[in-house]
Amino acid sequence: MIYDIIIIGGGPAGLTAGLYGSRARMKTLIIEKGDAGGQIATTFEVDNYPGSMEKCTGPVLAQRMKDQALSFGTEFVKEEIKKIEKKNEIFYLETDKNKYEAKAVIVATGSLSRDIGCKGEKEFRGMGVSYCATCDGFFFQGLTVVVVGGGDAAIDEGIFLTKFAKKVIIVHRRNELRAAKSLQEKARANPKIEFILDTVVEEIKGNGVVSTVTLKNVKTGELKDISADGVFVFIGYSPNSALVKEFVKTDEIGFIIGDEKMQTLTPGLFVAGDVRRKMLRQVVTAVADGAIAAVSAEAYIDHLSE
Repeated sequence: MIYDIIIIGGGPAGLTAGLYGSRARMKTLIIEKGDAGGQIATTFEVDNYPGSMEKCTGPVLAQRMKDQALSFGTEFVKEEIKKIEKKNEIFYLETDKNKYEAKAVIVATGSLSRDIGCKGEKEFRGMGVSYCATCDGFFFQGLTVVVVGGGDAAIDEGIFLTKFAKKVIIVHRRNELRAAKSLQEKARANPKIEFILDTVVEEIKGNGVVSTVTLKNVKTGELKDISADGVFVFIGYSPNSALVKEFVKTDEIGFIIGDEKMQTLTPGLFVAGDVRRKMLRQVVTAVADGAIAAVSAEAYIDHLSE
């Protein structure tokens, strides 16, 4: 049996691609190694997705997306892709359990925010530890937050967080920031922002939610605790693109480069969501990517039969 579209990844981009593919009467399969939702499934509350329910959690929104795709006929398997080949216009995919064939493939494998790797980070993820200021900044109104990182993203997001937090403490492991000078100047002129350089986060503590952050000076080894209600981590992303690296072009970090139709270098192979090189990685941009990729895949398949 040959599927019209196989989607690798069951986050918002993949689930949306499944919905659009199935609604177009394409035989569509989503292969996801974990639970549906991707990173959004670890988000405590989602209030910046248009039309979402009040106090909608990430897992609830992800399940609604999955249920909607399934209702139109999308198939879903919980397996891990091990190998992809293309021969005579057909893609051959091998997982840890089965083998599949498809006329088109949509890569929606996402990316992972790089972790600090400190004690308490995983335990407080979604309970004060965040990797997205746009997603979660609103919940820290009048509170104190720590921003980890010294690049453009960290400084830009730190400035953004001053719209809500009463104090933003930017912690960077080096003695100077890597962000653009214009951003640095803007941040240093903001009275809500404090900088602590030559320092790393050693531990995140709290009782149910974050309340204390232990910092370590990398030069002296000195440890000190500071009070904080949240920790925002901006030390880069790792795209999950290794699986298809021979089929696509990537940037220097590894994000897949696709055109406005989500097409990659390989005909029939499309990209969607956070694994794609783009400016904004949010649920709303992921679902847009997924819709475009599915419509483009449908057009590609129709062209094959001409």
